[in-house]
Amino acid sequence: MAGGGGFVGEGGGRSYEGGVTIFVLFTCMAAAMGGLLFGYDLGISGGVTSMESFLSKFFPSVFHKMKNESADQNQYCKFDSELLTLFTSCLYIAALVASFFASSVTRKFGRKISMFVAGLVFLIGSVLNGVANNIVLLIIGRLLLGIGVGFANQSVPVYLAEMAPTKIRGALNMGFQMAITIGILVAGLVNFGTAKIKGGYGWRVSLALAAVPSLILTVAAIFLPDTPNSILERGHPEKAKKMLKKIRGTDDVDEEFQDLLDATEVAKRVENQWSNITQPRYRPQLVICLLVPFFQQLTGINVIMFYAPVLFMTLGFGNEASLMSTVITGSVNVVATLVSICTVDRFGRRALFLQGGVQMLICQIAVGVMIGMKFGVSGEGAFSKGEANWILFLICAYVAAFAWSWGPLGWLVPSEICPLEIRSAGQAINVSVNMLFTFIIAQVFLNMLCHMKFGLFFFFAGFVVIMTIFITFFLPETKNVPIEEMNRVWKAHWFWGKYIPDDAVTHGRQDRAV
Repeated sequence: MAGGGGFVGEGGGRSYEGGVTIFVLFTCMAAAMGGLLFGYDLGISGGVTSMESFLSKFFPSVFHKMKNESADQNQYCKFDSELLTLFTSCLYIAALVASFFASSVTRKFGRKISMFVAGLVFLIGSVLNGVANNIVLLIIGRLLLGIGVGFANQSVPVYLAEMAPTKIRGALNMGFQMAITIGILVAGLVNFGTAKIKGGYGWRVSLALAAVPSLILTVAAIFLPDTPNSILERGHPEKAKKMLKKIRGTDDVDEEFQDLLDATEVAKRVENQWSNITQPRYRPQLVICLLVPFFQQLTGINVIMFYAPVLFMTLGFGNEASLMSTVITGSVNVVATLVSICTVDRFGRRALFLQGGVQMLICQIAVGVMIGMKFGVSGEGAFSKGEANWILFLICAYVAAFAWSWGPLGWLVPSEICPLEIRSAGQAINVSVNMLFTFIIAQVFLNMLCHMKFGLFFFFAGFVVIMTIFITFFLPETKNVPIEEMNRVWKAHWFWGKYIPDDAVTHGRQDRAV
């Protein structure tokens, strides 16, 4: 549509002029590398904590329990150790705290500064973990990794949502989740290789190699441009408009730029975004930013991801077989995320959420039934090769369902629904809730497995039912809706519409409607 500025898109909002440029694709791909930090750590932790040399050095009680091969050993409780879970989970409490600081940095200094801080701090933590010779230094390194993850997870999804053209915003934003899945897969391959290193230092290599994704993000952040939204928010309108023209590949950006100006003017009137987000007019955004990350963690996915080797060993897989099984599930994760990238802007967010929920539910119930029938409540038993293969298949199907639904959409939806004046606060809430429940589940999973046994899978399946019902009734479709036009979607919703005042939809439109 030549010369018109903007027009109504099929998603209920307006589309803007301009296309998909090589420049914006490159910048979004580079920024998405921030997901490698989170993904590599998710994948590396479980593998390292199943290595005998690591356990014998830092967690000797777990090592001795693991080496106990008596026939009447309770398989459910073999790895139950509060100190071991603290090693894994302390990262996430650090990320939770860091996300609130990252929110202010992201808003005041720009998205790319937060990404630079994320990469640099994660790099330092990687080095400390690689050279650690005692549990204290190991935990300090993990805390620094957590700070890096908090800053990256706060800034990268917002950066991608603001840079991407509306019609492919879902696909580009999912580059973050794609990087997470690649990080998990690479970590699995690294663990599989380092576990074979003679001399007992393979775990050091695994942990130290986390420096690679952190270096990639640090260097990328130096050269990446900031988003037009962020530049405008910091008071540089001409520079912001120039950047908007560059990323859209056209000089006809007046309509979109005016929307950004309107949003910035509203944002400037907000003195405190934290008190502002609690106002009734932002109720749908607040609820979604709270519940989506909460539900994402209650799918049980991180139980599979960072405890996969331990879980597979508990189910009777050997050490090498358990690490290989982790590589297989990691590969499925990557492929399924590609499916999501190709379909999210075609079929929409809701369709993927709902289909993924049903598939996860079926797989979790099936896994719980199989484990219950084999191990019962005593925890004694072992899978045959055929049964182990079925468990692996069901877990892969579960991982695939998550990877094209709650995995990427858990980051995409909260990052695209918040207006500029509460965007940093909304994303900080999203990250902090995500990290809080990642921490809680990481901290209690091995203990829950010990006490709830196969019922643990039914526990998570119950939450999948609840979250699927929530999506059905309370999440409107947001595909093809410009990020600054999202209030139109909420206003039209059967439940959320009562919270959205008319001026939130009509603001900034009246002059141009004349």
